[in-house]
Amino acid sequence: MEFLFWLVWTVATIVPMLKLLPHFGIDKYWALVCVVPIGAIALLWWMAVKLQELERR
Repeated sequence: MEFLFWLVWTVATIVPMLKLLPHFGIDKYWALVCVVPIGAIALLWWMAVKLQELERR
């Protein structure tokens, strides 16, 4: 049951990341980092930093 929850959570984070990351200038294959729970948090942080850079321009 825990594996099923992990699988659903992973798919639910990878799919949106695949669509969002290219808008921030990050290769979409980095979305696979979401397989590790801390990876999703790291990607969100990276996207926030990129957003600040884009706003400065």
